[in-house]
Amino acid sequence: MARVPLSILDLAFVPAGSTPAEALRHSLDLAQHAERWGYHRFWLAEHHNMPGIASAATAVVIGYVANGTQRIRVGAGGIMLPNHAPLVIAEQFGTLESLYPGRIDLGLGRAPGTDQTTVRALRRNPASADTFPRDVRELQAYFAPAEPGQAVRAVPGAGLNVPLWILGSSLFGSQLAAAYGLPYAFASHFAPAALFEALHVYRTTFEPSAQLDRPYTMAGVNVVAADTDEEAQRLFTSVQQQFTNLFRGTPGMLPPPIDDIESYWRPAERAQASAMLKYAFVGSAQTVRRGLEQFIEQTRVDEVIVVSAIYDHGARLRSYELLARAFGQLATAA
Repeated sequence: MARVPLSILDLAFVPAGSTPAEALRHSLDLAQHAERWGYHRFWLAEHHNMPGIASAATAVVIGYVANGTQRIRVGAGGIMLPNHAPLVIAEQFGTLESLYPGRIDLGLGRAPGTDQTTVRALRRNPASADTFPRDVRELQAYFAPAEPGQAVRAVPGAGLNVPLWILGSSLFGSQLAAAYGLPYAFASHFAPAALFEALHVYRTTFEPSAQLDRPYTMAGVNVVAADTDEEAQRLFTSVQQQFTNLFRGTPGMLPPPIDDIESYWRPAERAQASAMLKYAFVGSAQTVRRGLEQFIEQTRVDEVIVVSAIYDHGARLRSYELLARAFGQLATAA
C-alpha cells in the first residue's frame, strides 16, 4: 500500500468552561506539534453562530496559524463560498499567499455552514448556493494573471498560485470537481453515505486542468487515539454527546467525556449519530492503525484528513501524536 499523507481539519473547538481565545491558542499549538510530527496540511473550517466553534473568521485564523508555523500547509476546509463575494475571498487568500508563499490552500464549500437566519445576517441570499459553480469560475479568474485593461483585479491575488479544492458530501461536489479538474475532498467524517459513489463519479468523469492533470482525492475521518481502547472510547463520548446535542437542537460547547454514553442518548439518537460517525477510528494506536489501513484500502484515497474533537487539549495532542506514530508504521509496512 502506497504511503498516504495525513492532514488535520480543525474547527477550533471550544470546550465547555473555556473561551474562543483559548481555543484559538490551542489550534496554533496543535498546528505547531503537527508540523513536527509530519502532518501534511492543517485546515480550518468556516462555521457561524456556533458557540462551540471559534473558526468563523477563517482567513484570519489561517493567517494566525501560518504565522506561527514554518512548513506545514495551512488552509480552509473550507470557505463557504455562497457567504462571500468571490473577489473578497481572492483578496483574502491572495494576501495569505503573499505573506506565506507556497503554503496556502483554499477549499470551497457550497453549504452555508450555519442556519438560514444567520445566512441572512451575513447579508447573503439563501439562493446563493445555486451560483456556486459560476462563483468558483469567477474566483479562478481573479487568481489568473491580470489581463491588460481588466476592469476588476484581486490585489493581491492576480497571478498567484493558490490551489483550489472542492469540498462536498454529495455527488454535486464530485461532479463539479471533476468537470473543473480540481482536487476533491469528501466530508465522510460526518456525512459518509455517498462516499464511494462520489469518489467513483469524480474519478471516472475527471477532466484535466491547468491545476491538476489527474484525479486527487481526500476523505475526512474522525480519530480518537489513546493509550488504551477503553480510554479512547471514553474520550470519544464528547463527540457522541456533541452530535446528540445537534439532533436535539441544542448545540453548544464541546462537552467533557462521560463514563456511560448509553445513559445520555436515546436509541434513535444513537442510531443517527452512529451512522454519521461511521468513519470514526477510536482506540489505541494499533486499533486506529488497523481501521485506517482498511479505510485506505477500500477507498483508495490519495490523502486522509483527520478531525479529533477531544475535550482536553493534552489528550488531543496525545491522540494526534499516537496517530502520527501509527501512520508512520503504515508507511514502514508499505
